[in-house]
Amino acid sequence: MIPLSSPNLSGNEWQYLKDCLDTGWVSSAGSYVGRFEKSVASFCGAAHAVATSSGTTALHISLLLGGVSPGDLVIVPDLTFVAPVNAVRYVQAAPLLMDIDPHTWQMDLGLLEDFLQNQTSVRDNHCFHRATQTRIAAILPVHILGNCGDMDRLMRIAAAHSLVVIEDASEALGSQFAGKQAGNFGLLGCLSFNGNKIITTGGGGMIITANESLANRARHLTTQAKASPDDYYHDEVGYNYRMVNLLAALGMAQMEQLPAFLDHKKKITVIYDEALGSLPGFRRQQIPDKGSPNHWLYTLYVPRLQELRQFLKLQEIECRPLWVPMHRLPPFRQSLFITREHQSDDLYAHAISIPCSTHLTEGQQQEVIRAVNQFYHG
Repeated sequence: MIPLSSPNLSGNEWQYLKDCLDTGWVSSAGSYVGRFEKSVASFCGAAHAVATSSGTTALHISLLLGGVSPGDLVIVPDLTFVAPVNAVRYVQAAPLLMDIDPHTWQMDLGLLEDFLQNQTSVRDNHCFHRATQTRIAAILPVHILGNCGDMDRLMRIAAAHSLVVIEDASEALGSQFAGKQAGNFGLLGCLSFNGNKIITTGGGGMIITANESLANRARHLTTQAKASPDDYYHDEVGYNYRMVNLLAALGMAQMEQLPAFLDHKKKITVIYDEALGSLPGFRRQQIPDKGSPNHWLYTLYVPRLQELRQFLKLQEIECRPLWVPMHRLPPFRQSLFITREHQSDDLYAHAISIPCSTHLTEGQQQEVIRAVNQFYHG
């Protein structure tokens, strides 16, 4: 089987893990957690980074820190992995689902702006949905597949309507817009280090921010809100969300290899584009003029998606569709969904991701190309 996007553990992972085991520092205390946070912050150009147990827990804490309250609305793209929409529910708010742009596959900013101008009002520096008089507290853009939308425009829209921006950059470590790393545009940015991401800690996430007080509060909340270093005194409800030293050790080894991983992902993309870009009915995600993606998953809009999936499976080539749009999922079917032409449904019906691991060999990639061509040309 040629895997879709499997972890590349070819660096110092064994050495750093052994160091944790030899010293006994395996839990949330230990030097690798702080080192990993500093490494990620430095790479991203962020002032502060707080390691968490997952990207989802990073989102949960960030929504709390962003001032989202029970009963609020949070604007989220309709096409995304479910984690950010679940996190909105964790804080007892409700997702307001925004359809995607058919070209960039990110949140449709024209649709967003039209909605905010015509269906909301700003009072006392808060944005309210006119029809329900519900406060819209934040925008949570998701950098789908490592591509950023026009973040300059999104930030202008948010400022004009008094909306906090919290970025889900889970898929976008190493992606940039206008020379700025993803996750650094909003009040807070969230990263994920799941097993299929550019770098992995097995499971884990990170909150990045320029705000020192928010970073300190994130550390407090993610360590059960323990207010005293010596006594078990907790001054509010906290969460067991801190990353452990073992996983941070993996992360340090992975960060050492990140530049090479990004280079290889880009080379994979160039080869696929040249080999498959002219196939009838095929199209790729459009990159904004100022965008520089990390090429996390190579994804194509194709005809006969389901047939191609079955064919590649028989060829022992792993592939996957995009996520079921949020408005189709049982927990979110009653959510407010803003759309013109159901672009998220169309993309879901046609998009497929094909192998692009950071250790994908030239021979493996040519095998994938051969199989795709064989399917469409016989």
